[in-house]
Amino acid sequence: MIEETLKDAEHRMQSAVSALDREMDTIRTGRARPSLVEGLKVEYYGTPTPLNQLATINAPEPRMITIQPWDKTQLGTIEKAIQKSDLGLTPTNDGNIIRLAIPQLNEERRKELVKVVHKKVEDGRVAVRNVRRDALDHLRKMQHEKQITDDDERHAQDRLQKITDKYVAEVDKHGHTKEQELLEV
Repeated sequence: MIEETLKDAEHRMQSAVSALDREMDTIRTGRARPSLVEGLKVEYYGTPTPLNQLATINAPEPRMITIQPWDKTQLGTIEKAIQKSDLGLTPTNDGNIIRLAIPQLNEERRKELVKVVHKKVEDGRVAVRNVRRDALDHLRKMQHEKQITDDDERHAQDRLQKITDKYVAEVDKHGHTKEQELLEV
């Protein structure tokens, strides 16, 4: 039972780190990456649909993203969705393809984005700690119901803390990497 609880906690912590990683991909650095716009919701016949389900997204150059919709009638809708987003990018539409030029970030914008990264990292840490709290509650409940001994509970708590420390360090590493990307000129 203890092993199941710890494995479940570790799996959920890994999921929290993966979610943080996906959120970090949406933060704009000076480089063009398709993941910047892939999850952008576009109104497709009344349904909000992720952009990567409507178009091919490429980064042919370090500062350019191209979006080629499979349905050419959606060019205008995709363009409007990009303009409404908080990416701060202006799309260029030539009738077949949308181009997004990724401008250099100024120092002020870099600092704002670093603050966003710090907030997302803290949210990631909180998510990992919430998983730990849930697992601890489960262990205490098992001990209270005499399913495990006090020593087993203490040993499991120590193992859980080591797992938590590992994933908090991973969250911090992802944040540090993203911060370095942002501050790179």
